[in-house]
Amino acid sequence: MDATEWLADYRSRLDRIAQGARQASESVRDIGATASSPRGEVTVSVNAGGALQGVTLTPMARRLEADALAELIVTTAREAQRLAGARMAEVMEDYLGDSPALARITQHLPTEAGR
Repeated sequence: MDATEWLADYRSRLDRIAQGARQASESVRDIGATASSPRGEVTVSVNAGGALQGVTLTPMARRLEADALAELIVTTAREAQRLAGARMAEVMEDYLGDSPALARITQHLPTEAGR
């Protein structure tokens, strides 16, 4: 392979890598999750990073004591974060494969989301 062929091949590989990175970025941007409490009093939505996006309380939530409601919100938020983390791991596995880079990313996800 001469230098021109090598350079063309190298550019082609870089283009494929860049396209994969763009696709992964778009997929990650769309990740989020919503979880509801077992009886439906609380629904929590989070983004790809697990940051809170919204909390919805139904009339049933008003019947709960403040401490119980607070705990239910936290528990439901953790479940939404776990779901978002699991989705993040799936998207990144498609992009990175089963690699040390994937292990590095998933080690920081909420428990059960990492591999």
